[in-house]
Amino acid sequence: MVKVIMGLKGSGKTKKLVDLVLQAEKEEKGAVVCIEKDKKLTYDIPHSVRLIQAGEYGINNVDMFKGYIAGLHSGNYDITQIFVDNFYKIIGTSDEAVVAGVLGWLDAFSAANSVTVTLSLSSDPEVAGEALKKYII
Repeated sequence: MVKVIMGLKGSGKTKKLVDLVLQAEKEEKGAVVCIEKDKKLTYDIPHSVRLIQAGEYGINNVDMFKGYIAGLHSGNYDITQIFVDNFYKIIGTSDEAVVAGVLGWLDAFSAANSVTVTLSLSSDPEVAGEALKKYII
């Protein structure tokens, strides 16, 4: 399952994502992972959650992101939740067609591997296309 937290800058997306991470950390039986572009959530995410700074690994496009997610899961089959903050910055684009393709890939990946993926996107949900709207929570 893929979930998207979408809103304009300053609308509380990261706060909502952190709240969902904290809830998952308490309720999940599997591993919880949070991916961010840079070190901003270090003090907001508990140590029991694997916090990854994508910038340290040079993740800056869609193919690198997909490979990283697949590799992350292949190294730890116990992952049940993956959270991604500032998704556009990590993949280096906000092009809706590209993002919709990645979300489709994530949806198939999450279904095949029993992983829930939650992402934050800095966009106006009112102008999002149908390909993105179906994932917005």
